[in-house]
Amino acid sequence: MNFSDYMQYIWAFIIGGAICVIAQILIDRTKLTPARILVGYVVAGVFLGAVGLYKYIADFAGGGATVPLSGFGFLIAKGVKKAVDERGLLGVLTGSLTAAAGGTAAALVFSFIAACVTTSKPKK
Repeated sequence: MNFSDYMQYIWAFIIGGAICVIAQILIDRTKLTPARILVGYVVAGVFLGAVGLYKYIADFAGGGATVPLSGFGFLIAKGVKKAVDERGLLGVLTGSLTAAAGGTAAALVFSFIAACVTTSKPKK
């Protein structure tokens, strides 16, 4: 590995960390609930992806930008754009589903497996 490979990891860590720091500041300093902040991140990713800015962030930061929820929004916007180009107006309805199907399916399967092998305890 050369220096530029290490820099990719460092930038992914910095950008991903900055995204998390912003969310933590919003949780600590505002009355926004975590759910609203998460939805805000998805919407921001969709908006930045739709106008073409998030692609540059994702290319620069790699996993630091594609793993957080804003990356999920970017994926949805990219999937809708591709589906609209291929299928026309019907792509608006199907694009987000097909683009995120792999990640969503994996999350469901792994969550189901975790639920089967663990036991939940009530809050005290």
